[in-house]
Amino acid sequence: QVHLVESGGGLVQAGGSLGLSCVASGNIFRNNTMGWYRQAPGKQRELVALITRGGSTNYADSVKGRFTISRDNAKNMVYLQMSRLKPEDTAVYYCRWTSWGFEYWGQGTQVTVSS
Repeated sequence: QVHLVESGGGLVQAGGSLGLSCVASGNIFRNNTMGWYRQAPGKQRELVALITRGGSTNYADSVKGRFTISRDNAKNMVYLQMSRLKPEDTAVYYCRWTSWGFEYWGQGTQVTVSS
């Protein structure tokens, strides 16, 4: 079992910046991928960014150049630095941990971008 806790959401004006953090605890397999997903009201959950333990990253086209994902393997943490935020970035952001076919999700943190 892996437990994920996100933090850092909130309200920000368009054009502003916000950082999210997620810490994983429990039965952490060494070889894992962590990522951020988001779900806006009435929409499906979508990928925002992924990062492997080795640091390889993958971003949704909608956030490329604005968001940066990073991780601290020693602390089992993943971060999402968001800049030049847009109202369409408003969503609940979820942390996801995957390894060897297992996946776990955090409870989500709300990000609201006002215009």
